[in-house]
Amino acid sequence: MTIEVLKSKIHRVTVTGAELDYIGSITIDRTLMEAANIVAGEKVQVVNVNNGERLETYVIEGAKDSGEITLNGPAARKVQKGDVVIIISYASMGVDAAKTFRPTLIFPNTATNTLD
Repeated sequence: MTIEVLKSKIHRVTVTGAELDYIGSITIDRTLMEAANIVAGEKVQVVNVNNGERLETYVIEGAKDSGEITLNGPAARKVQKGDVVIIISYASMGVDAAKTFRPTLIFPNTATNTLD
């Protein structure tokens, strides 16, 4: 049996853009992706702290050290520039592995979306 467990979390970053006319996804600053152990194309859950919306999408790599957090396509309807979101990824693993697994959690500066 496998279960889904928290793999990575970028806790409380500020949305810098919402691009409705796009195929879909979330663009995340490459520095944040690397720090959180999230890869391009990975499925993530985005939780909007401002309005309670939750959505799933995939990640596109943004420019390094840009602070970019942009929701693209239909997901852009669920956020506004300036909203604070939490970005979560999960991994499937056996129960025994899950008991010792430690997720990667990062806590960027919400004002700049950078790691201080």
